[in-house]
Amino acid sequence: MSVELTTSGGQHYHLSGRLDRDTVPAFWRQRSQWLPNDSALSLDLSGLSRVDSAGMAMLLHLDKALKEKGQAVRYSGMPEQLKLLLTLSNIEAFFDDAEHQEGV
Repeated sequence: MSVELTTSGGQHYHLSGRLDRDTVPAFWRQRSQWLPNDSALSLDLSGLSRVDSAGMAMLLHLDKALKEKGQAVRYSGMPEQLKLLLTLSNIEAFFDDAEHQEGV
């Protein structure tokens, strides 16, 4: 299974599949084809069946790339596996911001 970014219309996007060391390199190389251009967007991560450290790193790079382009991103549906990786990596700020933006 690979990773896929889909839109449900407007500024709402969904990541699904496996975001791991096997899928991240090809997915990231093709980012010019899927990187959203919206000034503000929401990204639902609940469709991710697996996230490893490579997937976490890709999400952090994606967040940085969007912010550098002046785009605001709001996360929802963060999988427990990703929350644990963020905590273990001592980067709870990303995790806290995402939870705060979800209204949790």
